[in-house]
Amino acid sequence: MKVILLKDVKGQGKQDDIIDVKPGYGTNFLIKNGLAVPASKTGLKRLEIETNDRLEKEQEMIKEASLMKDELEKKEFVFKVKTGKDGKIFGSISTKQIAEELKKQGFDIDKKKIEVENAITTLGYHNVYINLHKKVKAQIKVSIREN
Repeated sequence: MKVILLKDVKGQGKQDDIIDVKPGYGTNFLIKNGLAVPASKTGLKRLEIETNDRLEKEQEMIKEASLMKDELEKKEFVFKVKTGKDGKIFGSISTKQIAEELKKQGFDIDKKKIEVENAITTLGYHNVYINLHKKVKAQIKVSIREN
């Protein structure tokens, strides 16, 4: 029996895969639990429509992420901190603080998407990366200045 997987099924395949399974397993488990549909003409047509819709949404998301990347890379994000000897700051600038500064400037970005290669513990400019999409990564400049 051929079925089209609607969701990832461990040991069987990924979403949208067309797999061959035993009739009992296909009917009584996969189809009954909404994990698959029979690979008929209507099922294949549905797969094609959903795949095209997903591709269009993905392209739109990439386009939006690219526009946001361009806006982010034009700006400079400044943090004023207290310092000790040799320009060392007390503590470090965290991804949470960067996310809050981004939010103040109109960018709603989750702190989990922000990557800091080395802890920001000195004055000056630092490069920070933001994963806007799996295919779009922005590099922003963070300036640390003495208060």
